[in-house]
Amino acid sequence: MHNYRLIIDLSLPLNSKTVIYPSNPEMTVESLKSESGNFLSKITFGSHTGTHIDAPSHSVRGGKSIDQIDLERFIGPCRVIDCTASKVSISLEDVKRSRPKKEERLLFKTSNSKRGFEIFYEDFVFLSPEAAAYLATSEVALVGIDSLSIKQKGSPDNTPHTALLSKGIPILEGIDLSQVSPGDYYLIVLPLRFTGLDGSPARAVLLK
Repeated sequence: MHNYRLIIDLSLPLNSKTVIYPSNPEMTVESLKSESGNFLSKITFGSHTGTHIDAPSHSVRGGKSIDQIDLERFIGPCRVIDCTASKVSISLEDVKRSRPKKEERLLFKTSNSKRGFEIFYEDFVFLSPEAAAYLATSEVALVGIDSLSIKQKGSPDNTPHTALLSKGIPILEGIDLSQVSPGDYYLIVLPLRFTGLDGSPARAVLLK
């Protein structure tokens, strides 16, 4: 590991102004003072706030919770795939061109990163159901995307979640890839060690 250097922190900043996916719990931060005079904060947020991991139990009945996922899924070599030319969604053709390999970690960079995360865009680029189904059969270790959800907003088709999560493939959402060039990296993602939950905010960094 000593031969790696930190490339970039992919995590979105967390504070009371953090953009939240519609209908998810808002994040609030309250400053408090203890009896001994020390300062601390009361933080309220949903399990899918900011940069976060979707665990199988998010969409699959009986699926693993965040604490039941092997940490090896979140740490290891990965590839950042350039999908910035995709206007609506990451298509099946886009994914096939990337030639996903078994147990590979793939992060998809789209125009979402260029627009930023200061406001919520309803027309964010998502992973198409067909592409998700193909990735699930490829047995990749993890799939990441630079949007707060991997599926199209308002779509009744939840395949982008269920296809991957039913195969035990965790989803990393809300990563900022604006400063990352496509290519090979070393990924470290550490979700909080909540027990029994469907997901968790996480810190995600790339090393090269």
